[in-house]
Amino acid sequence: MLMANRLILTAFALVLSTPTWASPGHFDFGQPASAAKASRSIDVVMGDMTFDPGALDIKAGETVRFVLINKGQLLHEFNLGNAAMHAQHQQEMLKMQQSGQLTPTAMKQGMAHGSMGHGQAGMRHEDPNSVLVEPGKTAELTWTFNKAMRLEFACNVPGHYQAGMKGKLTVSQ
Repeated sequence: MLMANRLILTAFALVLSTPTWASPGHFDFGQPASAAKASRSIDVVMGDMTFDPGALDIKAGETVRFVLINKGQLLHEFNLGNAAMHAQHQQEMLKMQQSGQLTPTAMKQGMAHGSMGHGQAGMRHEDPNSVLVEPGKTAELTWTFNKAMRLEFACNVPGHYQAGMKGKLTVSQ
């Protein structure tokens, strides 16, 4: 009986520690969409530690194609989420940096985290609410926002968020 209780408690703790937003395609603020479904496009210029514009207004139900232009000298990220999501993602990005997978100007492709002796599966940057953009490059992220709320867009490359590379995203009715 004691062993069964321990197993139940362990399973319960595991369920509680697993963030629901980390499941592919499951976000309480919307979902990825194809660029063809976008009702408008917004250019977002990434400088070193800046976004221009620094604030965005979106309507609930709107599908927006973000065109991300990195004019800085460093690798940057455009990530949609709330402050708690960014804090957790920053920890993941820090692990990638510490493993050598993430450099100041690029993300090394094909480098499995497990091959570095940590016993984990390969770490990848594949969240649908996020895109990495190398210096001088352009990328896109298209998203359908499903309800009114306040979010942030941010760069979670280690140190960038703390240096002020974040912006306000307001989704209104």
